[in-house]
Amino acid sequence: MIKSMTAFSRQECKSQWGILSWEIRTVNHRFCDINMRLPEDLRGLEPVIRERVTKWIKRGKVDCTLKFQSVTGADNLIALNVDLVSSLLQTNRQIEAMMDNPAPTRSIDFLKWPGVLQVNNADNDQLLMEAKQLLDSCLEELYDNRVREGEQMKTLLEQRCRGILDEVGQVKAQLPEIIKNHRLRLQKRVDELTGEIDKARFEQELVFIAQKIDIQEELDRIDVHIKEVYRVLGQDEPIGRRLDFLMQELNREANTLGSKSVDTTTTRAAVEMKVLIEQMREQIQNIE
Repeated sequence: MIKSMTAFSRQECKSQWGILSWEIRTVNHRFCDINMRLPEDLRGLEPVIRERVTKWIKRGKVDCTLKFQSVTGADNLIALNVDLVSSLLQTNRQIEAMMDNPAPTRSIDFLKWPGVLQVNNADNDQLLMEAKQLLDSCLEELYDNRVREGEQMKTLLEQRCRGILDEVGQVKAQLPEIIKNHRLRLQKRVDELTGEIDKARFEQELVFIAQKIDIQEELDRIDVHIKEVYRVLGQDEPIGRRLDFLMQELNREANTLGSKSVDTTTTRAAVEMKVLIEQMREQIQNIE
């Protein structure tokens, strides 16, 4: 089962204190990189988020955003951190004393300071519990989205693999004819030369050239690499890095195939393989 590293999930729930909403989005990344944006009073969720995210996600850049909108008139929901406000007021008076003409300070400026407004302890514990449950639901939905998109990507990769194998099969089928035609072209050029030709030496040169342009080994290795891609696609673990390595190997063989080509059939096949490999590589960048 393969999973995409690109996905999005949003979950929301209403409680007697307000509305909680989670948004989680993931994009491709070499490692598991988790970023969080949380309300000040729910910062205690950070270790819980990391634990739960790494349980579901092994690779990818993960952005987790939790929002809380309080219900108007909810009993004892908002509490004022009096000690913090007193400290802020004292500091503010010291700063104003150092200024020639300070602007008046508004109470709203203090309310914006992190931690001035707090959820009372009893309600906060309940909110944390509900936020955890909602996080689990959001991560489960995200996982399902990643799997669903991963299955679609797997289908696309298998299509490209079949395309590469078709190209390999066509070249293998025509390989005897390709070698024969190349030999005839060399013979024709030799016949156009004047003077005596050492036939033994000529046969040796033909053998040397045949070895130099032999592409059977490259075709066999491409076939082996594609079989390995199929095998890896069936594994139930992160496979993105393994597939990326296989794409490098396939591209190397396709390049060698093109450099050894002595006819348009092989050249066309090598170009088509490289196109298919590049399409696969682009898809694999988003696979976990």
